[in-house]
Amino acid sequence: MKITIKKFEKTIIFFLKAVLFAVLFATFFLLFSIENPQILRLSRTAAVTMVTFAVLEVALISVYGGYAIGKQKSRPIVHNLTLATVITDFVTYFQLSIMNTNPGNNLHFRFASPLFLLLTLLIHLLVIVLFAYGGNYLYFRMNPPESCCIITSSQDSLDQLAPKIKKYRLQYRIADVVDYRDKKVYEAILRNKTVFLYDVPVGMRTALVEFCYDNHKNIYYSPELCDIVALSAKNVMLDDKTMICSQVKDLTFEQRLIKRAMDLVMSALALLLASPVMLVCALAIKLEDHGPVFFTQKRATKRGRIFKVYKFRTMRVHDPDAVQVSVSENDDRITKVGAWLRKFRVDELPQLINILKGDMSIVGPRPEMLENVSRYTEALPEFEYRLRAKAGLTGLAQIAGKYNTSPKDKLVLDLIYIENYSIWLDVKLILQTLLVFLKSEDSTEAFSNKVQSIEFKPCDTETQPESDL
Repeated sequence: MKITIKKFEKTIIFFLKAVLFAVLFATFFLLFSIENPQILRLSRTAAVTMVTFAVLEVALISVYGGYAIGKQKSRPIVHNLTLATVITDFVTYFQLSIMNTNPGNNLHFRFASPLFLLLTLLIHLLVIVLFAYGGNYLYFRMNPPESCCIITSSQDSLDQLAPKIKKYRLQYRIADVVDYRDKKVYEAILRNKTVFLYDVPVGMRTALVEFCYDNHKNIYYSPELCDIVALSAKNVMLDDKTMICSQVKDLTFEQRLIKRAMDLVMSALALLLASPVMLVCALAIKLEDHGPVFFTQKRATKRGRIFKVYKFRTMRVHDPDAVQVSVSENDDRITKVGAWLRKFRVDELPQLINILKGDMSIVGPRPEMLENVSRYTEALPEFEYRLRAKAGLTGLAQIAGKYNTSPKDKLVLDLIYIENYSIWLDVKLILQTLLVFLKSEDSTEAFSNKVQSIEFKPCDTETQPESDL
């Protein structure tokens, strides 16, 4: 029975997506048709509102990651779909209110019944939760955890990767951990369905990837600089010769103009809308310990230019000449108000002033402390490549990563953004920033010394495998 169902897995997932969309669509229009029967008849109002809902829902679900059952945990799927659907509901609701302003309905603009909007939102949330948890339950009933092996180079590298894989216990079961220099590495690959290659030299990694590909194994590997360059490269033909072309990238005049215009408009609007929240934050900080409200610190932006970043103060007042260090887990320097501000990233709102001044952009690599830049660059020279773009309030590393994401992983995420830059990518990242508030505890996770590891057995150098397959 399971084998038969497995054959139709993609069809079943597509069917679930179609039913989910149909239920969300029907709920909105059936509820609002109680007071607005014209939206279920052949009319301009029906056409405009239905097209608005359908196009916006599909587009936003795509932006926020889709109905990714089997790939994501249920809670992130709920977050993604809820954000997409709530925005769609509000926009379509506003659109319906506009369409109802006509001689046949309302001579003056007024919002449609808020009660129906609230009821729609509640039903949509219940439907999304049901489909997210139910869809994953069904998927993992059809697909047991994949047997996988980790091929790496040291205990430290294993400690970085293994806890991440263990978080997805329904997807993966770690069966083998092998040193890439061990001759038994190929046997381990053949025993498993999925292979994780982490911190393996590029030459040996290439040989292992080819072996996995030849034996139909799923492959995950940590990217190096050459991989990121290849991601944005294009296939070109020189006469009849196939070449991969990666050209030097920088923003065009039009991109710089549009990006700066977006920065000015969005930061000014955000400051206006957020001013009540910022006022409350300022009062809370002042009342707690009577110290300064704002905190300034030197940061690096494009081409290494130094500027002063503005933030709400979240720590106890310290000696300005003291060496600055990143926040650690249970850091006693953080105030009670500061802990709340950090949890929801509200402490970064004053950076909107930096954006207006031109020090930062809405989207870009996170501006690091100068002490961190020096330390990270010394250990990882490629880290300075992040300075090819203006620092940003939000970005791929800020959304996909955490506060304690490793410097190399931050670099990878920032370079992926820089090498694949487009105005549309900026728009997507701005929309995805809302997800940070739904996973506030994860995104602001501080540096910790806790290690959850599997024992790594280093290989005797005499038993290294041949890299030439």
